[in-house]
Amino acid sequence: MIDFVRSLRLWFAPQRIKEEGETPDYRFSLANERTFLAWIRTALALIGGGFAVDQFLPDLPRAVGATMALGLLVAGVLCALRAVNHWMRCERAMRRGDDLPVSRFPTLLSLVVAVVAVAMVVVVVFGWEGK
Repeated sequence: MIDFVRSLRLWFAPQRIKEEGETPDYRFSLANERTFLAWIRTALALIGGGFAVDQFLPDLPRAVGATMALGLLVAGVLCALRAVNHWMRCERAMRRGDDLPVSRFPTLLSLVVAVVAVAMVVVVVFGWEGK
């Protein structure tokens, strides 16, 4: 728990990361930043997809459309939060000379996106007969 609180503080005061270990090769820090930006792009795409489902599939019953849209929106929010958390954890690990952290989040995110995508394929291919 203490490590989580320390990591959370580093989100808002990243200059404090210099207190940990040694400065890694800048190429690794820049690669870590590019990965962070890729996660942020993914979060934005998920959020955009959630709004698209809500706006462009109006024939769906409200519960079905809202469930798919909220699934994508929540995945986008979690992805954005996970991006900064993963960036900080990797930066700390590089500075300390530790192994890079592993996570189950990509698997969870993939499953959420896959479930929503399959539901959307079913709706697009077969239409919605529940009108």
